Amino acid sequence: MMFEDRFTERAREVLNLARKEAVRFGHTRVETEHILLGLIEEGSGVAIQVLIFLGVDPDRVKMEVQKAMRIGVPLISLGEIPPSSETKKVLEQAALEAHLMGLTYVGTEHILLGLLKIEDSLASRILTKLGVTVEKTKQALEEIADAGQQKTSQEKGRAAGQPRSRSKTPALDAYGRDLTALARAGELDPVIGREREIERVTQILCRRKKNNPVLLGEAGVGKTAIVEGFAQKIASGAAPEILKGKRIVMIDLASMVAGTKYRGEFEQRVKAVLDEIRSSRNVIIFIDELHTLVGAGGAEGAIDASNILKPALSRGEIQCIGATTLDEYRKYIEKDAALERRFQPVTVEPPSVEETISILRGLKERYEAHHQLTISDEAIETAARLSDRYITGRYLPDKAIDLIDEAASKQRLSLSKPPPEIEEIEQQIEQVTKEKQTASEQQDFEKAAALRDRERELKNRIDFLRENWQKVVPQERRTVTAQHIAAIVSQWTRIPVAQLCKEEKERLLEMEQALHRTVVGQDEAISAISRAIRRSRVGLKDSKRPIGSFLFLGPTGVGKTLLAHALAEFLFGDEQALIQIDMSEYMEKFAVSRLIGAPPGYVGYEEGGQLTERVKRRPYNVLLLDEIEKAHPDVFNLLLQVLEEGRLTDSFGRSISFRNSILILTSNIGTHVFKNRAVIGFQADEPPFDFGGLKEVILDEVRKTFRPEFLNRIDEVIVFHPLSENDLRAIVDLEISKVSERLAEQGRRLQVTDEVKTFLMKEGTNPQFGARPLRRTIVRHLEDPLSEYILKDEIPEQSVVIADLKNGRIVFRATSEGVPRENGTPSAPLVSH
Repeated sequence: MMFEDRFTERAREVLNLARKEAVRFGHTRVETEHILLGLIEEGSGVAIQVLIFLGVDPDRVKMEVQKAMRIGVPLISLGEIPPSSETKKVLEQAALEAHLMGLTYVGTEHILLGLLKIEDSLASRILTKLGVTVEKTKQALEEIADAGQQKTSQEKGRAAGQPRSRSKTPALDAYGRDLTALARAGELDPVIGREREIERVTQILCRRKKNNPVLLGEAGVGKTAIVEGFAQKIASGAAPEILKGKRIVMIDLASMVAGTKYRGEFEQRVKAVLDEIRSSRNVIIFIDELHTLVGAGGAEGAIDASNILKPALSRGEIQCIGATTLDEYRKYIEKDAALERRFQPVTVEPPSVEETISILRGLKERYEAHHQLTISDEAIETAARLSDRYITGRYLPDKAIDLIDEAASKQRLSLSKPPPEIEEIEQQIEQVTKEKQTASEQQDFEKAAALRDRERELKNRIDFLRENWQKVVPQERRTVTAQHIAAIVSQWTRIPVAQLCKEEKERLLEMEQALHRTVVGQDEAISAISRAIRRSRVGLKDSKRPIGSFLFLGPTGVGKTLLAHALAEFLFGDEQALIQIDMSEYMEKFAVSRLIGAPPGYVGYEEGGQLTERVKRRPYNVLLLDEIEKAHPDVFNLLLQVLEEGRLTDSFGRSISFRNSILILTSNIGTHVFKNRAVIGFQADEPPFDFGGLKEVILDEVRKTFRPEFLNRIDEVIVFHPLSENDLRAIVDLEISKVSERLAEQGRRLQVTDEVKTFLMKEGTNPQFGARPLRRTIVRHLEDPLSEYILKDEIPEQSVVIADLKNGRIVFRATSEGVPRENGTPSAPLVSH
């Protein structure tokens, strides 16, 4: 119902009893008379004391209500029953009465006043008939308070669920969470380490002036845990004498703002909390996300929470511990100098991997109890190390704890899945039940009886299997291991960090052969990349740097870009893992910012960088920077950090990891030395080809073009070989096989003679352009004419197309199983090309 977040525990009980009364009388809405019965049934609130003080017999009230109500059939469901419009008015009036009295709670006495104020309600008419009026009720409340017969709801008010004990700080109890009480009850997780930070907080709290610490650190480093550790220190009696007996209460600003309908209501709540802190003198408040103080509750010109707190903080009337991130502190707190000077910053750094392992061991029992599994020590160490290495943008120990939690959750869910035998029997039972029903409808009772017996037998079998299912689950399946942790890391990041299986080991050892099937004639480059990938997968590479960084040099069309595509396909089975950026688009100085994002205030700032955003979304990738020599010199300044540290900071200040990237830079520098040379094997008078000499010429050009600090950070500079005659023939075979595969999908086969292959190789090869013209030649001489013949139905399905060379031209013959077709398509060529 409305305003329930502000009701005392007894007032909440009244509303619950009212719902039950509505169900009992068969009503579909909670009416005012149900609320009145709830006040009577509750029996211990201030409202019942007022009625007794005024000489009203509670049983008489119940009798009058029952006489006046229509009684229906009791409802079966105890689901949520909505309040009627009159009930809503009563609750709104009750909240207003509490507000006018300067109270932060709605008690049973305010509900009674609300019933009386809504005069057209049935409850109001009954109370008036019994002599209860608003004036008499208010006078009774004052006399009860003066006589000390019953404390008002301000004294008795407390949040639902808290123990029924007298509290001197009801407002603080409603909007806060007592960490010291929770620590004494053992409900807080143990805090491992952080002694230095807890000691620093203790020192600041014991100061005479400016004794308000604020914990500054990134999300997930353990700021809240430090305060919980401090609360545990107080609860265990290990705190200094000056802090013994103190309460650490975490304030929930959201609940203080929630439901503040009228202007000044939020300020009243804050003032009530501050008054209780001043009077108790043993409370230290903790405000998590301290920056939310700025602007909280400050709508329509009202002062916000930070300005209400500042005077009390400056006079030393209250003590406060804050926690926020560095960015939020800079953005909100530092701008308010008066607020900033009230707090003393305590920087909280992320723990090391070893410290994180200790923290996880301390939390291990809590997670084992929750998931009902055993977490191995190996899993704990793996979670700390893998999260530190592979999960970027988050901090220890939070990300390691999340790994443990999700891995345990996944393993527990896998145990809850029934074995295949049980699922199979369930399907059999469903089938037998349908057959039994069909037999009964057809009055084949003998068959139905047999099926009934079969159904009973299957159900007994499945009951037996289910009973023994969990008993026979082996202990190793009830244990979270390092493999489970690695699987979750792979699931989060798409980085293959799980232990190598036999199939993948064999695949990595045969990596060169796989890449050779796509890239021809570049053994050196393929070997260098394969070595880098193997180092990475067995965990021997430098964890700070990219998997590998390569500069590919050589003439155009020899396979530099193709190798990057083949690598992405081999590693991921998906060329989408290739991030390709044409560096000729970054020739101007102003274009460089597009890589990491525009600076604040410029158009496109919110969109992020073209490079950093793509790597952030796909951290395990092949990054291809094509034609790197055309980029502006400032681009190389950015790449220095990527090549050495494996990271790059974008325009938002986020550190993007490149540690799981394979960085490939391509360039055509120095390749002019190849331009005037014919392809090997095509000229008889060609001098011997000296690749070693040409390679040195190219490397000299590279040293003149790129700065030494840039070249020194690249793992290997590889000069691609010009393609030989054998390489070109292999490429022709490769391209023709692709055409053959596409024809085979349509039920046709293609046979190409050696003469045609030689013809295509000579027609499509240009020493200055490498193999790229070869692809165009095959399209022009093979694919184009074949597509025309298929459209003209001159090459039917299940036929063999033979491409041959006649008088320097390619001709095609369509045959059936290798025999030239007759009757319309003889062995003569379909057409010459």
